[in-house]
Amino acid sequence: MTHGRRPDLVIFDCDGVLVDSESIVAGVLAEQLRQLGVEITDAECEREFAGLAQDRATDRVVALLGTSAPVGWFNSLTRSVDEALRARVRPVPGVLDVIRLLDFPFCVASNGRAEKVALTLRTSGLAGYFEDRIFTAADVMRGKPAPDVFLLAAERLGADPRRCVVVEDSESGIAAARAAGMRVLGFVPARDRTLDGADALFSSMADLPRMLFLPTN
Repeated sequence: MTHGRRPDLVIFDCDGVLVDSESIVAGVLAEQLRQLGVEITDAECEREFAGLAQDRATDRVVALLGTSAPVGWFNSLTRSVDEALRARVRPVPGVLDVIRLLDFPFCVASNGRAEKVALTLRTSGLAGYFEDRIFTAADVMRGKPAPDVFLLAAERLGADPRRCVVVEDSESGIAAARAAGMRVLGFVPARDRTLDGADALFSSMADLPRMLFLPTN
């Protein structure tokens, strides 16, 4: 994509980009894993599971346990995660200001469960900005790092992938965007995090309008 022009479509990841949910989910998951004897901190859990689709996250849980999870454990985990998100999730600081500046198409494309994406967007007050422009791994054969969900979003919204910009905070999402032929901006608010493969990195949502070539007055 020519960097001197504004994009035809901006595709936001959800967890960690639109909604400040990753530490909440990681905290619940880490506690549940510790109860099964896995020695893992909340921070380690957040790094371990960042950006994973549900099937890959399930495989990783089984690997950490060394055996299958107890019957009903994943259903209980889902209920606990959703309860915590419903009570505590908020927009990522500054992202609402960015959304309000956008005068060209934008959408969300996430590896998260469709129900969780809907819950977090609704609870954080962002759902109305996206309406029917919400895509998840449930809509495609392969989740990230495959490019399918990004390509689906571009197709549905009539955008050339080469004229799309993806905003991501995980390496699996960045790999998916690059495989889709899209420019990708990596959001790394934590100073101790690194993110490989992005076209550019930024640490504050206040920097994003400039990177999208939006006037900020």
